[in-house]
Amino acid sequence: MQRFEKRVSMTLRQALWSVAGISSVTLGIIGIFLPLLPTTPFLLLASACFLKGSPRLHQRLLAHPKLGPVISTWETERAVSRATRNKGMVFILASFLISIIVVPLVWLKAALFCLCGVVLGFFLRLPVKESVADKSESH
Repeated sequence: MQRFEKRVSMTLRQALWSVAGISSVTLGIIGIFLPLLPTTPFLLLASACFLKGSPRLHQRLLAHPKLGPVISTWETERAVSRATRNKGMVFILASFLISIIVVPLVWLKAALFCLCGVVLGFFLRLPVKESVADKSESH
């Protein structure tokens, strides 16, 4: 009886991790289109959830042509590529700029400006994965 309860508990736990992963992927995809909703943290969270809940879904996420390389690099090297960092910087700045322009209240504009500084400060501190080839070799 205890074995059965343990198996059910394990299956339920895996299902909850999988649901959390699917929810995180959904929020990450929505974040592609909505300013101030970050994409990458939700995708990294989804990857971690899938590791515990569904290795099959984790592999599917890693196999995605656009999302997989970013997640894989983060998981193996705890770094982002320079291109990902540059794109992230542009999108962070653009989304905050749009939000600051759209918001009518001055105090909220100031709060968004400060939050932009905090988010950029955190983002720019992420390690960058340098390419293997020397820049002089690639030209």
